[in-house]
Amino acid sequence: MTDSMTRKPIDLLEFSELPAPVYFRYADFDAHRYASAHRHPWGTLEYSAHGVLHMEIGGSRFMSPPQYAVWVPPQTEHSFYSHQPINYRAVCLAASVCRDLPAQACTLAISDILKAILKDFAARDVKIPEHEADQRLAQVLVDQLRQAPVHERYLPYASSPGLLGILEALQAGPGDNRPLAHWATTIHVSERTLARQFIRELGMSFGEWRQRLRFLASIEALDSHRSIQEIAFDMGYSTGSAFIAMFQRQAGCTPEHYRRHRGF
Repeated sequence: MTDSMTRKPIDLLEFSELPAPVYFRYADFDAHRYASAHRHPWGTLEYSAHGVLHMEIGGSRFMSPPQYAVWVPPQTEHSFYSHQPINYRAVCLAASVCRDLPAQACTLAISDILKAILKDFAARDVKIPEHEADQRLAQVLVDQLRQAPVHERYLPYASSPGLLGILEALQAGPGDNRPLAHWATTIHVSERTLARQFIRELGMSFGEWRQRLRFLASIEALDSHRSIQEIAFDMGYSTGSAFIAMFQRQAGCTPEHYRRHRGF
């Protein structure tokens, strides 16, 4: 976390209620912008079109890449922090519109249709859909949200101290290639026991969790001027091609394409 003198607060919506049942917000946030813990009577889909979204909701950390969004139900306390610049998009939904959406905060896999509508509305700065065509698109967006696959979190965290310590060590060094067997010895359990613990507490294997961590870290690294090869090595890959293949599987585009979209 950077020094508090360099952190800048984000202006929150000051409505007591939304001016329309579906309201859109767009912003390009620089690094080190934050919103302190707050809640409001509407639900919000929080989305980063470029960059990694970092949130804390109900004591849980959420990190979300551009293929996913974070759903915050009405009256749910949440805060936000941008480690790197992000293209922020939010869809605010009146409580009456939220009835068929998850009652708990979660990560939603968002469709290409939903992303396209958000991109179009952001380009035209549509905050309240007033024209009939935009109202239809907003309804399609809400329908897409109701059908979106639910994930508890893209990068879940552990509750047990031993496993949490391993995750924090990996997060501090995403390029660490030491195998599961090494980490098992650090908490004095067998490799098989630790493998089961990953599945039980995180819902995924050690390899899957580390790959997701590396993908999130690489998205943030691509906002630097380091070469793709340098980032690949930093992420623990012995060749640039292996890194590019991982990134393309996760993002649907190459790292270079992702970076060009940002303007590098």
